[in-house]
Amino acid sequence: MNLKNTADRWGPVSQLLHWVIVLLLLMLSTIGLLLDSLPVTPKYFWVFDLHKSTGLTLLALVLLRIGWRLYAGAPKPLAGTPTWQARIASVTHWLLYALILAMPLSGWLYDSASGLRPLRWYGLVEMPKLSAPDEGLRELGHTAHEWLFWVLVVLVIGHVAAAFYHHIFQRDATLQRMLPRRRRN
Repeated sequence: MNLKNTADRWGPVSQLLHWVIVLLLLMLSTIGLLLDSLPVTPKYFWVFDLHKSTGLTLLALVLLRIGWRLYAGAPKPLAGTPTWQARIASVTHWLLYALILAMPLSGWLYDSASGLRPLRWYGLVEMPKLSAPDEGLRELGHTAHEWLFWVLVVLVIGHVAAAFYHHIFQRDATLQRMLPRRRRN
């Protein structure tokens, strides 16, 4: 079994990282959108810590995903794909990686500059602070985190729409290349 990507499809490692990152993004988005409605009390700190810990996990996974992509390459564009579409797809992928990197980093900066108690990754490991308490950096981290989220939402919607467009209207293998192969009996 070849774990690397081939010329015509994403390999199992890329697929696994892609779908785990998708699930984490959905979880983080849901929790993140609900955080503002939670009272800031010790009773609910575990929700904030879950969001932060999962964001740091996402950061590690996207770094792994980028490293794997650089190592394993990417499938070639499908035959007949216009050059402009292939370029847009490539730029979109790298923008998604950049945003998924920037989101947890901006959240980590926001948490660090807030001067809150130390963050313990899932209660296990104390994470270093990226800065000393600083109101300006706290505000920058918070604003960046929110704006990056909404830009990421728009880009993800475009990415998903393009995949379904190819699947439904173009009837090509674009979407299938990121799905696990079905085993034949």
